[in-house]
Amino acid sequence: MIVRILAAATALFLVSPAQAQTWPTKPVRFVVPFAPGGTTDILARLVGQKLSELYGQQFTIDNRGGAGGNIGAEIVAKAAPDGYTIMMGTPGTQAINQYVYRSMPYDTVKDFAPVSLVALVANVLAVNPQVPAKDLKELVALAKAKPRTLNFATPGNGTTGHLSTELLKTMAGISMTHVPYRGSGPALQDLLAGQVQMTIDNIPSALPHIQAGTLRALAVTSSKRWFALPNVPTMAEAGVPGYEATSWFVVVAPAKTPAEIVAKLSADIDAQLKTEDMRRRFREVGAEPVGGTPTALAAFLTTEQTKWKEVVAAAKISLD
Repeated sequence: MIVRILAAATALFLVSPAQAQTWPTKPVRFVVPFAPGGTTDILARLVGQKLSELYGQQFTIDNRGGAGGNIGAEIVAKAAPDGYTIMMGTPGTQAINQYVYRSMPYDTVKDFAPVSLVALVANVLAVNPQVPAKDLKELVALAKAKPRTLNFATPGNGTTGHLSTELLKTMAGISMTHVPYRGSGPALQDLLAGQVQMTIDNIPSALPHIQAGTLRALAVTSSKRWFALPNVPTMAEAGVPGYEATSWFVVVAPAKTPAEIVAKLSADIDAQLKTEDMRRRFREVGAEPVGGTPTALAAFLTTEQTKWKEVVAAAKISLD
C-alpha cells in the first residue's frame, strides 16, 4: 500500500514531453517578492502580459513583499514544481540575501530552477528636490557636514539599492541613516513626500518621477551613462572614481520543475524579449532586455553570487 501511495505521489510530479508541450492548461502564479510599483513588479507585468497573450492562460502577478524578498522567494521555493508557480528574482533573492541574513528560509541555489535572464538595469541616485544638493559632490559635502542626518530609502535590507548606498558611503567616507521598505513603491512614496531625503534605486522605478521633475537625479551607478538618462553622469564622473553597481532581473521556478517546461518557458521568454515591441517597452522604462538559456543563467548567477558575497563582506552587513 505504501509503495502504491508513493508511486502515485511521484506520478503527480512527472510531466511527459507531450504534456509539457500543452503546458500551461490553467493560470500560472507569477510571484513578485516586492510591493507593487517597483522595477521587479514593472518587468514582471510586462513579461506576464506577453506570456498570457502567447499561451492563452493568465499569468497572475502575486506581490509578496518583505524581508528583502525572502518572503516571496520562500513561497516559490516551497511551491509544487509543476510549472504553475514562477518568480521574478533579483540580486537580493538569488544572490545577496544568503550572505546578509543569518538565517535563510530557502537555499538560494538548490531550491530554484533558472529559467531566463530577463533584463539588466542600472541604479540611479535620486534626491527629493528640497535637498540642497545639485550634484553628487554637494550631496557628499552635505553628508559630511551633517553626519547621519540624511535618510536614504531602499526597497529593503540586502537589496541592490541598499548595498549600492553602502558602497557609496564607504567609498565617499560619509555617514547616512538607512530606512528600509517592503519595495520600491512605498520607498519612493515617502521620498516624494519628503519623509526621507534620497534613494539609490533601479532606474525603471524612479524614472517617471525624474522625468516629471518630482525627483532630482544626481548620478547613475553603471560604469557608463545609461541610455534612459543620458544627461545624468555616472558615479565615477560625478566624483566617486571606480564606483559601479548594477542590477538584474531573472525568471526562476521551483527546483525540480520539469526540464521540458523550463526549456519551453525560457525559449518563449527569449523570443518575446527579442521582439521590437518588447525591446521598446523595456527601454521605455529604462531596462535592457537580455534573454538566453537556463544554462547561461545558471552560470551568470554563480558569477553574481561570488561578486555580491565580496560586496557584503566589505560592507559588513549582517541581518537577523
